[in-house]
Amino acid sequence: MSNNYILAIITALISIISTPLVRKLAIKVNAIDVPKEARRVNTRPIPVLGGLAIYIAFVIGTILYNGILTTSQIGIIIGATIIVIGGIIDDIKDLRPKYKLIIQVLAAVCLIVSGVKITVITNPFVELYPYLSMGWINIPLTIIWIVGVTNAFNLIDGLDGLAAGIAFISSVTLMIVSILNGRLEAAFLTAVLSGAILGFLPYNFNPASIFMGDTGSQLLGFLLAAISIEGAIKSATAFVIAVPILAFGLPIYDTLFAMIRRKVNGKSIMQADRGHLHHRLLDMGLSQKQVVVIMYLISAVLGGIAIIAMQISTQRAYFLLTLVIIIIVLVAWKYGIFSHKE
Repeated sequence: MSNNYILAIITALISIISTPLVRKLAIKVNAIDVPKEARRVNTRPIPVLGGLAIYIAFVIGTILYNGILTTSQIGIIIGATIIVIGGIIDDIKDLRPKYKLIIQVLAAVCLIVSGVKITVITNPFVELYPYLSMGWINIPLTIIWIVGVTNAFNLIDGLDGLAAGIAFISSVTLMIVSILNGRLEAAFLTAVLSGAILGFLPYNFNPASIFMGDTGSQLLGFLLAAISIEGAIKSATAFVIAVPILAFGLPIYDTLFAMIRRKVNGKSIMQADRGHLHHRLLDMGLSQKQVVVIMYLISAVLGGIAIIAMQISTQRAYFLLTLVIIIIVLVAWKYGIFSHKE
């Protein structure tokens, strides 16, 4: 436990030190976010690539843990490196969606090869058979999970400090879940990630001096998705779906609602709009900081529910997840989250 806190502090310091250096690099290579669309919230050019500082801190912290990397840790670092390389190219050149998807799938495959995959999930329906073996389905299921969460955090990165703060809350949630279940490797990975994000946040919170860019938002989604497979479990093999879906609730639901909204309104699911939750809150007259704090609170509540779900029976955990989803859908429907906004 104490080692986790020390590692978190170390990675936070590394992130604090490296972020200004990454900012200078971003300016030098012209990785600048210049607002050109009406839906964009920032009104001035801001350097991106901030995710590179988080990546550096995470990798160093992971290596410092015991000096000898496990196979799964190597897979996570290789996958994260692929995501970061793709993110850097995207932040500088603007990659087409299909190329981003290829990069994400490649990173997911690296995880699978290293043994990080969803092989068994808990069964809430039949007590005599508490676990369901995924068989060959584990490969596409793992890829869908990794790619889905990676893109969910990428899409929610729309305000200063929003994606980073929600990722921090999600990471702390996973760390608590991992500690409660004796998953020491996942606990230390989330401690390292939490510190890396925390060190970056002062530069990214409104008014931001640097954005994490696709480099950071995709990296955070990828790492959280990967670590959740390692840590959001009740045994050494069973993946409790309810826990990570609650822990990453805000990005996941916002992304799903965006896909439904665009499909219902005859738009491409890849077409950006101003229908995300943070846009809706801004349109209500709230400031950036107020919107971010509100979404932090929502994420923290969902994280707390995820921790509760981990401590109760599988059936009750899935019932709790279903109840939360119903409430979220009803609230979203009431406030017009499915109506299209340019």
